[in-house]
Amino acid sequence: MKIMILGSGAREYSIALALKNIDQNLDFFFSPGNGATKSLGTNINLEKPLELANYAKENEIDLCIVGSENFLAQGIVDIFKQHNLAIFGPSKAAAMLETSKSFMKNFLQKYQIKTAKFLNTNNLEKAKEFISTLTPPIVVKADGLCAGKGVIIAQTHEEAIDSASKMLSGESFGDAGKFIVIEEFLDGFELSIFAVCDGDDFVLLPAAQDHKKLLDQDKGPNTGGMGAYAPSSLASEDLLEKIKKDIIIPTLAGMKKEGSEFSGVLFIGIMVVNQEPYVLEFNVRFGDPECEVLMPLIENPLELILATTQKRLKNTKINIKKEYAVGVVCASENYPYKSSEKTEISIKNIPENTHISYAGVSLDNDKLMADGGRVLVCVGVGKDIKEAQKKAYELCENVEFKGKQFRKDIAYQVIQ
Repeated sequence: MKIMILGSGAREYSIALALKNIDQNLDFFFSPGNGATKSLGTNINLEKPLELANYAKENEIDLCIVGSENFLAQGIVDIFKQHNLAIFGPSKAAAMLETSKSFMKNFLQKYQIKTAKFLNTNNLEKAKEFISTLTPPIVVKADGLCAGKGVIIAQTHEEAIDSASKMLSGESFGDAGKFIVIEEFLDGFELSIFAVCDGDDFVLLPAAQDHKKLLDQDKGPNTGGMGAYAPSSLASEDLLEKIKKDIIIPTLAGMKKEGSEFSGVLFIGIMVVNQEPYVLEFNVRFGDPECEVLMPLIENPLELILATTQKRLKNTKINIKKEYAVGVVCASENYPYKSSEKTEISIKNIPENTHISYAGVSLDNDKLMADGGRVLVCVGVGKDIKEAQKKAYELCENVEFKGKQFRKDIAYQVIQ
């Protein structure tokens, strides 16, 4: 079977690795991939959806898995389906749950799904007026895709107005910020919830928790994520039932009603306030670094993906291992402030029940080089969260590159 995976990070590497662990005979094609995906398959450098569809046809690709949201925003799923090609991911219209924060908030309001009080606007005076009604901190978001960086948590009314002004003028995020969402701040704990959906039915994956801040104890600037773990004991059975009943089921029904049936991964950023789940945001693909800890826990990931694309989730048994996974991001020296010099990676040993998912890496005369912000993820799997954490950090100590930095407390919320 030939499988094309679109994206270049540890998420895409993790998907391929999980599938290859089940069936060594799968052929992988990555676009664009990274320096390490070459060891799993073939890297191709095509960006345009139509070029990728033509390549898939010419090379008899059996399945395309979309890792990156940028391809979904371009409508790649629609184009592949027009060419009768199998693809895992939502249509361009359904992807608006991620690509437009104002669409998402209006959708939640329309279908009475709990979310923070908000205003969508491109008018600074209206923004100022709404900001004055909120108690700081206040959340200001760019409407469009900003690679996970378009959210400001302002500590004062003045800072919120300044952030709104810079977004609306195009100074902060260009066109992505010329329409904004202002929200009340919800105080609780966050969870990453993943439902794999085929339009009608869904499979809920183990609840994960991401660590966005650069430094231990959630200090320092926000990043794309410094690590994750799953499943989280913070997600009780009662809470998960509420999320299914009050969020996932009405979302799938609502999207169908809107004429944009949702198929693929619905990734819900949840804030839990007094045991009530509120939607912070929707993403429409696997999260990164959550994907790296979820893939090792799914016994039959290929069957999950195929059943989704063939709309037969209802009659497919998806097995989740009774294990835990912790992933620790090893980042380059200057991340997230600026780029770092390219430097060679050396690995002493890979302990049992661990593996590396590679992200910001390239090949230089067959040497693997760290050349991106988040370089790789050290993943440990164990019978409980403590064992998984111990394994992940054991692997971290076996990985060396100049300037390597990583958090020492991933999964601290459930271990302390």
